[in-house]
Amino acid sequence: MKVGVDIQNYLPHRAPMLMVDLILDIDTNFVETIFLIKEDNIFVDKNIFTEAGLIENTAQTCSSIVGKKYFFDEDGTENENVNVIGFISALKNVKIHSLPKVGDSITTKATLVSKFVGDNYTLCTMSCQSFLEEKILLECEINLFIQKTISAAT
Repeated sequence: MKVGVDIQNYLPHRAPMLMVDLILDIDTNFVETIFLIKEDNIFVDKNIFTEAGLIENTAQTCSSIVGKKYFFDEDGTENENVNVIGFISALKNVKIHSLPKVGDSITTKATLVSKFVGDNYTLCTMSCQSFLEEKILLECEINLFIQKTISAAT
């Protein structure tokens, strides 16, 4: 297991769409991340982190498990110049219990339920929960599609 890893090593997202700060724990079937909600976040409305922000945070947390397949070799060596695209293909059983505020740090945990790996793409289903300390904010099941893209040589 790796601890305290910069999420940007696992995702193509960058500010202002990056909704995870650090990976606290990751292995092949589980990931836990943390995210500090700042005032200038694009998903903040009247000092509240919106539902769309929680869902994007969850999707990015989940993507890190699948994304590591494309960004790192089996020995842990980073692959350079890798491009991926990804999107949420389904959200199921979404329950939003509460919304966090600016200044809150949320923890999101995701467990791999199923995965199908093709030549240059992966489909997966993840079970997810987001927390503010011990208080549950969101729970859902999410399906993701992630594909390695071929970039033209320059």
